[in-house]
Amino acid sequence: MTAPDDDARPIAVVGASAAGLAAAEALRRFGWAGPLILIGDEPHLPYDRPPLSKQLLHGAWEPDRLLLRTKDQLEPLGLDLRLGTRATGLDAATRTLTLDGGERLDCAGVIIATGVAARTLPGADRIAGIHTLRTLDDALALRGELTGTTGSTGTTGTTGSTDVTGQVGTSGTDRRLVIVGNGVLGCEAAAVARELGHTVTLVGRTAIPMAEAVGTEIGELLAEEHRARGVELRTGEADGFETTGEGATEGEGTGGANPVRVTAVRLTDGTRLPADLVLLAIGSEPAVQWLADPALDTTDGLRCDAYCAAAPGVYAAGDVARWDHPAHDRPLRFEHRMNATEQGMAAARNLLAELAEASELSEPSQSVGAGTDHPAQERRPFAPVPYFWSDQYAIKIQAYGVTGGADRVETTVLHRDERRAVALYGRDGTATGVLAAGLPPRQVRALRAVIATPLPWEEARDRLRAATAGA
Repeated sequence: MTAPDDDARPIAVVGASAAGLAAAEALRRFGWAGPLILIGDEPHLPYDRPPLSKQLLHGAWEPDRLLLRTKDQLEPLGLDLRLGTRATGLDAATRTLTLDGGERLDCAGVIIATGVAARTLPGADRIAGIHTLRTLDDALALRGELTGTTGSTGTTGTTGSTDVTGQVGTSGTDRRLVIVGNGVLGCEAAAVARELGHTVTLVGRTAIPMAEAVGTEIGELLAEEHRARGVELRTGEADGFETTGEGATEGEGTGGANPVRVTAVRLTDGTRLPADLVLLAIGSEPAVQWLADPALDTTDGLRCDAYCAAAPGVYAAGDVARWDHPAHDRPLRFEHRMNATEQGMAAARNLLAELAEASELSEPSQSVGAGTDHPAQERRPFAPVPYFWSDQYAIKIQAYGVTGGADRVETTVLHRDERRAVALYGRDGTATGVLAAGLPPRQVRALRAVIATPLPWEEARDRLRAATAGA
């Protein structure tokens, strides 16, 4: 049950994402029976994002398979579902949300799960053939051009139905795709495009793909696989685009009978890369621009404490949250799918515990969680073992812990031709992360224990060797 003073005040979850959905479901599961609003700026029901650059882009999956929940499955939650709605402001002190239509919501609590937005380059949005890849509509638009289908896209909207009209076809045309950015997204998209038979050039500021995330030696192993598959790897930075069509200099939008369309990417060293299509995979920015309240720290995401709280009654989860990770003794922000779900649940639990404490309803019979299997509890720090994966061709990369920012990396290549390898990552003498490429599931699961709790480097290295013996 809810606190009496909060009966008419909702909890609002901003972001109909994996993190936002997990938070909403956890709020109900942990006992919140009051009004619950889920706000999403896209018109689609919550869907899974990792397949966008893999199965959906390839054409193996259609949009309905990405749905995290159907409309019928959401019905028991009793959500006030606001899709196609954007939050434009938050007064943290009063927990008042402002929406793009001008509506103001006086909330008992707020969970922010707005994720990140794709970075782009100036003027790119006015040139046909230049894409980013963050949303379902982004992925369908790029897939349509790669497969020669029309611009029609399937949607998973407020009714929960799926109108999939952009079925994958084959145009028989080899498109020249230039991908700007050789991080995880760029590498995954390059793999898919090559499998679809297109000519792919992958451009990165550094010569080694994914080096920031996985280190030099694992990155070199991936580079070998991409080259073997026919991807051209280039080092450089995009400086602009060459175009054709009406208004090519100023840009008049991507529509019309003769739109401005990309024909090449220019690099800062003067190199010209001919292109029929361009994917900008140059990173992302936390979606915090709408949070102008000076009480909130929005430097590299929404700054939170170890409980995922950004302010009293205001919590964050998923890609947007930068919180004090107890095990790593520093603020971290992860753009990882599993973290989104886990943090959404943690934020919900801790928000309800705070509301219960504030309402002095700590007795089990009167707690926020009364009548459920989850009575209100004390807030608990959020201290997950981060996990991420990437699929490129037949290679599955899986990592536990923190691999970025390491000052020491030790890589063991188990079989170069099969791209099998393990790597250990550390910082200040402590092991922080471990990665496996091409290993069987049993051995990958064993790696989690190596860095589940911080260990001295030498001890973690010995455990890693024992876990991968015979691999």
